[in-house]
Amino acid sequence: MADGYIELHACSAFSFLRGASQPKDLATAAADKGLVAMAVCDRGGVYGAPRFFKEARRQGVRPIVGCELPMEDGSALPVLVKSRQGYQNLCKLLTSIHLRSMKGAGRVKWKEMEPFAAGLFALTGDGEGPLRRAWEKGGSSGIKRSLRQLRRIFSNDDIGIEIQRLLIRGEDRWIGVLAELSRTSGLPLVATNGVRYAEPGDRMVQDVFTCLREKKRLDTAGELLSRNAQCFVKPAKEMAYLFRDHPDAVVNTLRIAERCEFSLENLGYEFPRFPVPKGESMDSFLEKIVWFGAEQRYRSLSPAVRQQLRRELNVIMKLGFSGYFLIVWDLVNYCREHGIMAQGRGSAANSAVCYSLGITPVDPVGGRLLFERFLNEERKSWPDIDIDLPSGDRREQVIQEVYRRYGRRGAAMTANVITYRGRSAIREIGKVLGFPDEVLGRFSSLYGSHNYSHDIPMKEQLEKSGIDANHPRMASLARLFPRIIGMPRHLGQHSGGMVICEGGLDSITPLEPASMPGRTIVQWDKEDCEDMGMVKVDLLGLGMMAVMQDAFEGIRAKGVDIDLASIPKDDPATYAMMQKADTIGVFQIESRAQMATLPRMKPKEFYDVVIEVGIIRPGPIQGDMVHPYLERRAGRQKIEYIDDRLKPMLERTLGVPLFQEQILKVAMVMADFSGAQAEDLRRAVSFYRTDDRIEQVTRSLVEAMRERKVPEEKIEQVVKSVSSFAHYGFPESHAISFGLLAYASTYLKANYAAEFYVALLNNQPMGFYSPATLIQDAKRHGIRVLPVGVMHSDWCCVVESENSIRLGLIMVNGVSRAHTEAMLKGRERCSFLDLGDFRRRTYFDRDELRTLASIGALNCFERSRRHALWSVETVYDPGDLFADAVAEDESGLSPLEIMTDVERLQADYQGIGVTVGAHPMAAIRSRLSQFWTAHDLEHTRHGNRVRVAGQVICRQRPGTAKGFLFISLEDETGISNIV
Repeated sequence: MADGYIELHACSAFSFLRGASQPKDLATAAADKGLVAMAVCDRGGVYGAPRFFKEARRQGVRPIVGCELPMEDGSALPVLVKSRQGYQNLCKLLTSIHLRSMKGAGRVKWKEMEPFAAGLFALTGDGEGPLRRAWEKGGSSGIKRSLRQLRRIFSNDDIGIEIQRLLIRGEDRWIGVLAELSRTSGLPLVATNGVRYAEPGDRMVQDVFTCLREKKRLDTAGELLSRNAQCFVKPAKEMAYLFRDHPDAVVNTLRIAERCEFSLENLGYEFPRFPVPKGESMDSFLEKIVWFGAEQRYRSLSPAVRQQLRRELNVIMKLGFSGYFLIVWDLVNYCREHGIMAQGRGSAANSAVCYSLGITPVDPVGGRLLFERFLNEERKSWPDIDIDLPSGDRREQVIQEVYRRYGRRGAAMTANVITYRGRSAIREIGKVLGFPDEVLGRFSSLYGSHNYSHDIPMKEQLEKSGIDANHPRMASLARLFPRIIGMPRHLGQHSGGMVICEGGLDSITPLEPASMPGRTIVQWDKEDCEDMGMVKVDLLGLGMMAVMQDAFEGIRAKGVDIDLASIPKDDPATYAMMQKADTIGVFQIESRAQMATLPRMKPKEFYDVVIEVGIIRPGPIQGDMVHPYLERRAGRQKIEYIDDRLKPMLERTLGVPLFQEQILKVAMVMADFSGAQAEDLRRAVSFYRTDDRIEQVTRSLVEAMRERKVPEEKIEQVVKSVSSFAHYGFPESHAISFGLLAYASTYLKANYAAEFYVALLNNQPMGFYSPATLIQDAKRHGIRVLPVGVMHSDWCCVVESENSIRLGLIMVNGVSRAHTEAMLKGRERCSFLDLGDFRRRTYFDRDELRTLASIGALNCFERSRRHALWSVETVYDPGDLFADAVAEDESGLSPLEIMTDVERLQADYQGIGVTVGAHPMAAIRSRLSQFWTAHDLEHTRHGNRVRVAGQVICRQRPGTAKGFLFISLEDETGISNIV
């Protein structure tokens, strides 16, 4: 024990630009250096605590929770958590300072610390600590004042005077001052290494982060940078040697660590209880409403349905999840009562209980879906139910209802850790190293926003961006780039995950304001929350749900009763539209890759749509599954199975595993995996996969198959399937939910085109295609598109008759909604007589009037757009008795010529982004006699060499690794896809 040491003051990269190593790397370094415990103290929160906890436990290191509190005087006070009470106090204190401040600006006031001090141990900090700051400002008297302040808050047993020896000139004098203070005050000396990174080689990352934090270039950062690379994890022997003059400072780390008994295992999180009727338990009430719902949804309860429901209810009750299902059911009911479309998506679609409760429209019994993908008896984590809602105000209404029910400190959104990716990493490192912006911009253009290409060496990519191979900092840029990729950059909010809690969520994890007003977030992302046993309900916004809800409401206004459940699944016009790949604007199957596959797939029934949604994904494509499936479907390839036992689960996909559930079932059959092992496999190949985790699970899979004497060639096939799903394999339950929306949106386009296009235009931006392309597509489907006019248009686009739609002022650039709504109220009271009357009774400013005139929206008052433009330029003073006469006199004098067709086209695109007139290509078609139109391409022989021309509406960025670029061109007859 004499040479034992525990690091009590480390910061991870989750201190955001203050630490330079991931929490897991700190845990690994601690284990490698023989430390039995370590404390991670991230600045302003416990952001990295779950990840450090998880990895430290795996490495055999005891994780201690801590935090560097940002104080009002600019100092940072490190505190360590001793007990659960201390952890709850820390979370509540951090919540208070963050919620009252702008994002990232929360500071602790010294006078508010005392109520939250119980259960915490305070260190006096490093160079940013309160004692050092006090010494720099007021010498020894400043130190004494600062120490008195600490002792008013913490007892003598809960303060440690922190000393660090980082081999910096002059530090011995400061250590001597602190040692003397320890002797006179009776407070223990505590040695730490002020760890900022795991290994000395990470110091360069720390310097880059320091420059970014302080907004400096490396050349001008000077003394802001660390003096050396000593802030890494050191073994006990090295720390004992460094503090040989103060051996008690090292021994005290062990004593303090012993007192820090709290572990994140003991968070105390509880999911809210659901209020059930008198005489009912949550289990009995759930059972009652499930059987009632099942009788409504299934025409007759077959033995298979009854058996599945009993099995699921047993698992749910055994795991204590009844309250969770009741709360989700209640939220879905709230949506229905308030006319908000809602459908459960994701693995919930694998559950007959969810189907019976009306949470999901997918019948898992009829669909033969795998319940273990959703829930199994060995699964310790909570189930995950995603609820798709219309994006926009309706979804926000549901989110705010959750806040209303559980309180501002009882519910919060999960965080989303924004990490450095290709573009952000190269720009920020390059900025620090002094590279020109145009060079960094070229790298971004060449290699895209999501990540750099793994197929081309980093130096080669940089050279292609225009950086000289002999540039003195080229090597540093190439070395830093892969180290910073994946590091946390800042905290955002998850797209819809909400955590709710019995009692105060702010005693489980600190809460912060989200960038969006009226929302708060927890400091952990959804994976961290799941690892900590916290329950998340996903309230996800889908633009297509908003489109469909608006379209349904428009159709119902005509007296037709329609909703998602009542749409027939056997509509010939819908399948005909899909088979022709006439899917611009519909959900999921509108991409160029989907359009290329649809004529080969030729969907004839609903499950074909499910496969179409699931097959054009990176997993099946990279696993070389798309071509075999389509060949087998066309009868050109024999249907074969990896093993005959897999026929029941692979039969519908012709022996080709296309979905995650199928891969899990393959593992359960071929390797005898349990439900829990299958869940581990699912998480390993999910979006949050890591290569080492995939390797670990694949190794277990191979070992299990070899134990069962599975032939090597079959093992290879199984491993290949699993590996391909490590590249974003898609769950069948998602594909069915998405397939339903893809089918329904195509049904609307085929049968209620006017309502469908209006809803699409009112919910922009969404999907692949711009409003201009949607309008051209509408015209090709016989829809007459009428222009914006102030005497006829509303704010939104509307259906005027069976086959005509009127564009709304929502589409006009720079026109205020408030001014438009005021105009509409005035128009409703009395029609406008002329332009003067219009200007007198509306609030549009000069720029808005110019735009309205240029797009022809004022042509109802004037002979042409140019006449209207001339008229709105006259100075109009409503207080002038003769204003109307002057305006009328001046408007008649317009010397401007009437716009040509091309000028009108330009004005339309500038003012509204679309034209209801002829397509721009029609204006120059006479000069393109040698070029084929998109429509003509359908009638040319395969292998013919042709020339095409059109407006570029979609360009794949970046191109493929092999140098291919995909472009979509639109002309007056349709769209052609070019390679």
